[in-house]
Amino acid sequence: MNCLYSVNDIEQQYQGRSVLRVAQMCIETGEVLAFVGPSGAGKSTLLRLLALLETPTRGALTLSLDGVTYPSHSVPIDVQRQIAMVFQRPALLSRTVRANVAAGLRFRGERDTHARVDEALARVALTHLADAYPRTLSGGEMQRVAIARALVLQPRILLLDEPTANLDPYNVGIIESLIADQRQRFNTTVVLVTHNIFQAKRLADRVALFYEGELVEVAPKARFFEASENPRTRAFTSGQLVY
Repeated sequence: MNCLYSVNDIEQQYQGRSVLRVAQMCIETGEVLAFVGPSGAGKSTLLRLLALLETPTRGALTLSLDGVTYPSHSVPIDVQRQIAMVFQRPALLSRTVRANVAAGLRFRGERDTHARVDEALARVALTHLADAYPRTLSGGEMQRVAIARALVLQPRILLLDEPTANLDPYNVGIIESLIADQRQRFNTTVVLVTHNIFQAKRLADRVALFYEGELVEVAPKARFFEASENPRTRAFTSGQLVY
């Protein structure tokens, strides 16, 4: 097993309150892993830890790339730049769509960005809105801009927090196709938080269930949905686990 991320006995607390506890977890290179479970179960907290936006209160989280393993609190900036995260509510600059997509590249000092930005816009079907401003976009279009802004950086790890929440079927289809294409073409490791179990079925290789701040089970998709021996997983997949 090639663990890109290794989680060992971590806990995350906010103001003394424990919100996440995970004894052990391996996120494999090149997989699509879906985090499911009720709101407040710890899914987004773990995603932020994976994005290196926070460090765990206790325990060890490590990232392994190119044969080198780094503790989460001391990952070099060039390795951090292999990670891109897209939030549920994207924060866009008050600039054109094109400028938003190019922003990350320019922050890194890259100047010849036109071709890469054009390709990213084409992938999210927003070429026709390149000169539009965020205030004129729908929620789905704004989310696609945020995803293009992440993908133009050519990340090896893509973290998505509810990327299709409250979007119409058209935008859901575009984003799901993009996720699948990104993994297939570039072997990008994708971790997504979703409340949509059908989305997890469509996209994920493995599914992890979180409940009340704990990791209940992580398993290959078929076993998770069809043959889990864990009663809480069975309750969740049958709709009996009340949110």
